[in-house]
Amino acid sequence: MANIMKSFFCQCAHPEGFLGRMMLRFMNFGHAPLTNWGLGLLEIHNGWTMLDIGCGGGATLKRLLNRSKDARVYGIDISEESIAKAKKVNADVLDKQVFVVQGSSEKLPYENGKFDLVTAVETVYFWPNLPDCLQEVRRVLKPGGKFAIMIEVIDSDSKWTNIVEGMTAYSPEYLEKLLIDAGFAQTEIHHKKPSYATILGINP
Repeated sequence: MANIMKSFFCQCAHPEGFLGRMMLRFMNFGHAPLTNWGLGLLEIHNGWTMLDIGCGGGATLKRLLNRSKDARVYGIDISEESIAKAKKVNADVLDKQVFVVQGSSEKLPYENGKFDLVTAVETVYFWPNLPDCLQEVRRVLKPGGKFAIMIEVIDSDSKWTNIVEGMTAYSPEYLEKLLIDAGFAQTEIHHKKPSYATILGINP
């Protein structure tokens, strides 16, 4: 049983196959409280263009769309399973208001200054070269655009880093420092029990 659970949670980084599809269903449900709380901290305007990096099963794309009338919402993920699930979840608005592509946070396939808001829900744990990725986020944000990192594992000594292959946990304070180093301004950290954290920054 322990090996099965470890195999399941190792799907967090790159969902594949049957277990990956089960993980995506779990993510869409399990990340809802964190995501809804984190998005509630933001003033999201109608007509915004928004990006969710590591979009997983696509539930955050739908939540973003519901918060902004006439929005255009983009999702990117490295996993083929994630892209398929995200497209299915948003099938009614796919390629009309929701646009999903496979790709990496290291090299976002979008022009400079495209987005009003970028979100990253439970995903920075797996980003390679995190400082470089944050520069990519800044590049695709409009001046004054917002970036929101939402995490639930906030302790670098967390048991999850031993369970989930390739996972690195960061404290909210460390992530805020990286945002500042990357040139973000007006950074904020918000906490909510049991261990939710949202780290915000603005592209000056």
